Formats: sequence, structure tokens, C-alpha cells
Amino acid sequence: MIGPPGAGKGTQAEQIARARGIPKISTGDILREAVQNDTEVGRRAQAIMSRGELVNDDVMIGIVRERLSRTDTADGFVLDGFPRTVGQASALDEIVAGRGPLIVVEIVVPEAELVRRLTTRMVCEACGANADAEGARTGTCQRCGARLVQRSDDNESVIRERLKIYQRQTRPLVEYYQASPTFRSVNGAQTPDRVRAALLSAVLSTDSGATKGVQR
Repeated sequence: MIGPPGAGKGTQAEQIARARGIPKISTGDILREAVQNDTEVGRRAQAIMSRGELVNDDVMIGIVRERLSRTDTADGFVLDGFPRTVGQASALDEIVAGRGPLIVVEIVVPEAELVRRLTTRMVCEACGANADAEGARTGTCQRCGARLVQRSDDNESVIRERLKIYQRQTRPLVEYYQASPTFRSVNGAQTPDRVRAALLSAVLSTDSGATKGVQR
């Protein structure tokens, strides 16, 4: 799934993965785990992310290559947060060569709505999951029961910088992929249920029903 921060990629990717019985692979989750475990990659990533910048291609490609080599991805997977640059997309093409079509869905949301969402977003301080409606009401993560907090990089100045970086570095992915017969674009400024229905319709419309998995 391609889309700017706050587009809802993580939530939608998790639900689609669960429905189809395949893993959701979030580079954000992998990086947060590395930060929490204070690994070398985690320390490097934390310094970059705290400035509102993207982790470099070499680090991200290595993380994804290792994850996609595991046996649980054999029937497909949903990628959330990768690729974010054309260089990463080219690397992904090489990583999944021979594994079936890549279904690429862009989630489009106006910038004003993205800023509103991100400045009010709550996440779990333990597992990093975004709060759902029930979690936001109770202040408790519905996945692990830990406390919900606001991310340190979810302030307006950092958010606007992240959106500028998205437009400059990640937006070219749309140009890279849009000639593909498996590329689709959906309106993300709808209710979550409507977005999910649009995503599922987009996936089915690629005529890739013969493949069990959803691969980006």
C-alpha cells in the first residue's frame, strides 16, 4: 500500500492480511522493535526518525529482504511502509521476482486531513499499534492492554516535514507503478469501512484471483 503518513495504511493492511490469512509486514513495526531493543539499527533509525526523515534505503531493503525470506510469506503478504522510494521499489521487484504479481494500491488523502489525523493520533507505548475507536475511548491498547500515548514525532512541524519528504521522495512511486495493470488508487478520506471496501474491490479488480496473497 502506498500512501502518506496518516493515510491509514497500517490499519487497512492489518485487516486485509487477517482476512486473507497472510502476514502483514510493517517496516514501522520492525523499526520500533529495533528501537525498543536498543539495537544498532534501532539507534540509527531513531536518530533519523526523530528529525522527521526517512530511514535510508540500504537499511530498509536489508530489513525487508530478510523478512520476506521467511516461510510464512510463501503464500503472499501485505507490505505496509515499503517501498517508499523508487530505489526500494526496484529492489523489491528483484526480491519477489518469480513469486507472483505485485498488487499496488495508493491511498489518497488531502494534506489538511492528514495533519488533523496525525496531530490527534494515539499509539500503544508498548507494541506501537495505532489506537482504534475503542482504544481511543479507554486509553488502553486493544492489542496488548498497555497505555496509549502520542508519538513524539506527531507534532505539527514534524508532520509537515514528513509530508514534504513524502511528496519529494515517495510520491514518484506512483509514477513508477501506475503503468502496471495491477496498480489502483482509492479515496482514503472516507470512513475506515468504506476505505476497506474500496481496497478489497481494487485488489479483486486486478484479476489476480488465482493468487492467494496480496503483495503490495
